[in-house]
Order: sequence, then structure tokens, then C-alpha cells
Amino acid sequence: MACSLPMPESPTPPRGGVADFLLHRLERALRERARYRYVRPSVLPDGPGYRIESPCCSRNVDANGGVIDIARLQPAADAAALALAHKGQALWQLQARDHAAGCWAEPGPAAPLPDLLAQLCADTERVYWP
Repeated sequence: MACSLPMPESPTPPRGGVADFLLHRLERALRERARYRYVRPSVLPDGPGYRIESPCCSRNVDANGGVIDIARLQPAADAAALALAHKGQALWQLQARDHAAGCWAEPGPAAPLPDLLAQLCADTERVYWP
């Protein structure tokens, strides 16, 4: 898994109103995940997007079961994604944490948030929930 450079910084959206609604939407979606349903992940603001962290239940990354980064959701920044966003849905990018390398993996292709949440919650390849 190749590591990426940090996502481009953009102004942090105001935390209130719509932004809070999105954070709660992410938390609610994560309750339906397939892996480690008995722990409660945290969704935290991360620049213009969100970072998800959770206790390490498998002990694969942290032998003591400490809190580890799971994923990042960031608004898509490229021109093609922005053009598609004008058709009704904002596009986002999902990143997994490369724990071995200590960095975030390259973000996946831009997609609507519901599609990325489904990918994150199913995680059949154990990319996000190690």
C-alpha cells in the first residue's frame, strides 16, 4: 500500500449546523459496520473532512488494544470530481491508514459519501478495520 502526501489543506468548514449533521450521519453509519461492532469508533473533524479512530480489537496494530486511526474521509478536490459534484451529490475520498508505514494510504477514487460508507462498513478485505 503506497502512502500519500497529506491531502491539500482547505479552509475548515464551520462546525455547526450542516457539519454537525454530517458528523452524526457518519457515526450512525458506522454502527452498521461488519467488523468489531462491539466497540464504539470516534468520528473527529480533520481539516475539511473527518477522521475515524477506534480501539484496536484485533491487537494486530496495537497489542495493548489502544486507539488507532481507521480511515479518513475528505471532500474530493480534483476538477473532475467537482464537475460531477454539481450533478447533485458532493464527492468524497476515502483513505485507509497504513499502520506499518505510519502514514495514510493513497485516497481512493472520488465517490458519493453513501458509496464510501458502504465500502468502509463492509470492509471485506480488512483494509480499514485491521
